[in-house]
Amino acid sequence: MGKVIPGRLLMGRYELGKLLGKGSFAKVYLARNVETGEEAAIKIMDKGHLARSGAVQQQVMREIDIMRRVRHPNVVRIHEVMATKRSIFVVMEYVGGGSLDAYLAHRAAGRGLAEPSARRVFHQLVSALDYCHSLGVYHRDIKPDNILVDGAGKIKVADFGLSALVDADRREAPLHTVCGTPMFIAPEVFLRRGYDGAKADVWACGVVLFALAAGRFPFNQKDTSLYHLIRRGEYHCPPWFSPGLARLIRRLLCPDPARRIAMAQIKENPWFRKGYKEIPRSLSEPEQRGSDSDSDDDSPVARGYRSRMHTSVSAPSLTTLGCAAGSAPRIRRPKSLNAFDIIASSPSLNLTGLFEEPGEQMRFVSAAPVPEIIAKLEEIAGHVSFTARTKEYQVSIGGNGNRGALLVSAKVFELTPELVMLKVCKKAGDTAEYRQFCDNELKPGLRGFVDGLPEDGGEPIACN
Repeated sequence: MGKVIPGRLLMGRYELGKLLGKGSFAKVYLARNVETGEEAAIKIMDKGHLARSGAVQQQVMREIDIMRRVRHPNVVRIHEVMATKRSIFVVMEYVGGGSLDAYLAHRAAGRGLAEPSARRVFHQLVSALDYCHSLGVYHRDIKPDNILVDGAGKIKVADFGLSALVDADRREAPLHTVCGTPMFIAPEVFLRRGYDGAKADVWACGVVLFALAAGRFPFNQKDTSLYHLIRRGEYHCPPWFSPGLARLIRRLLCPDPARRIAMAQIKENPWFRKGYKEIPRSLSEPEQRGSDSDSDDDSPVARGYRSRMHTSVSAPSLTTLGCAAGSAPRIRRPKSLNAFDIIASSPSLNLTGLFEEPGEQMRFVSAAPVPEIIAKLEEIAGHVSFTARTKEYQVSIGGNGNRGALLVSAKVFELTPELVMLKVCKKAGDTAEYRQFCDNELKPGLRGFVDGLPEDGGEPIACN
């Protein structure tokens, strides 16, 4: 990772401040948006370093994918993702109060928080995780270190790097990956026989609630038989726990997941319900797209998450071009596309283009009129006796090459009224054949129409 100098302006928009933390693959800096004055935390990762570790690369991809889905007041929000040739920048909400672990160390005074205060924190934790579970997201590493506290005392769940994301039709299937921090891992996870992600999170919530109210953990983490203590549920509640709290703890830390309390039952528990206010759905659910949708197979995230996210190469709002049959080209009703749409352009997040060398897809920027770009693509196809099928602003180019059939898709998107983006990708066929077509026909033919194609025929600047 290149040296990052505090005070420098990142992407012309963020002024970097002090280093907040660092790990093996990333550094996190405090930053200020010079346009809005809003503080943010920016995680900076080196692409090359990530590419050398496939497991970490997948973890980063999964974490960003999950964070873009979860829009809840008690979950750290991701604002945008940007990239340069060497680095990836993930801009997140800055939570200035530090971790819940540090908060407890300074305020618990050896006996934990007073029950009303512990309950208020637990309300927020349950609200956040219940919402995550409704989306098929299971955190799997809930602990005070991964819960941040802002200046007003509101918590924010962070660090989704070990989370599982499960499709709606597979949520009944057990998870199998053993992960997390031993003190907070549910006993069934250790058994490696499959487990319910929601019930595992409930167990971790029980450990956190115990720590909030007791000022210590239920199980002695220095004990060599920690696993056996967890498996048998051997712990002792302090005498100052109210009967209602002690009963709830017993149901949360029940070693048998089938008998353990569920999230919906927690919200009905008498101790929990004191002072609890359900967060309005409008504040916790992602904004839905309009009714218009693009049926093309590389249309972005049809399940619809709308945000202010954008990349360094995009406008905040990117719209798809379209036209009615027999009419002049017109722009469809604007459809919000975020950073992940531009980076991935697929139904699920795929950051491969940020880690790998240019391969099976390219993007170019052009100020040329769209009809001229379409005509040029059709002309390029004719040069090699390929067929070109044009539907609205997508051209499908297909034919037989030296290594068999090849199908290439070229689609035009609007960036601004004056600029468009041309996305080219291989749909089927041999990769070497595709690259030969791009190098020998497509790039020479587009030179003069799109930016990023040097006269010497080198790689396009906007290729990823």
